[in-house]
Amino acid sequence: MSHIPALGPRGEGWVVLQVVLLGLIGFAGLARSTPQPEPWTLVGAIVGIVLLLAGAGLGLAGISGLESGDALTALPRPRDASRLVDTGAYALVRHPIYGALMLGSIGWALLRGSPAALLGAAGLFVVLDLKRRREEIWLSERYPEYAAYRTRTRRFIPWIW
Repeated sequence: MSHIPALGPRGEGWVVLQVVLLGLIGFAGLARSTPQPEPWTLVGAIVGIVLLLAGAGLGLAGISGLESGDALTALPRPRDASRLVDTGAYALVRHPIYGALMLGSIGWALLRGSPAALLGAAGLFVVLDLKRRREEIWLSERYPEYAAYRTRTRRFIPWIW
């Protein structure tokens, strides 16, 4: 796993990639001008809304699970004063906020019927998984108990992945 680049002392490059992709996904969904066939529009809208709501719930649970906020950072390297959080949403998944971004981005792409946003969501999946791998290297170095937590907890989406 150590072959994943840091992209900065605290992983700043991963955050830049993440923000750029989120912006592209958002704009691609807004810019969609190709009319979709009616059944696709309805199914896409329903599935998209469900995924957006699931993503919002998972993201809020992830943020609220970081009680004091000392562990909350977009950067993959843990803060010096932080502790390993394995309760709340973090008892179900190791990276609930990343999972929320994944669910939300695919939900947005489906809601808007945007193939370009869907392609951006696929790119975001790749970036967040690589960022997760880099983050877990640093978490394993900092917290000896992380290895056990990692074996018993899913990555991004409760009960699924």
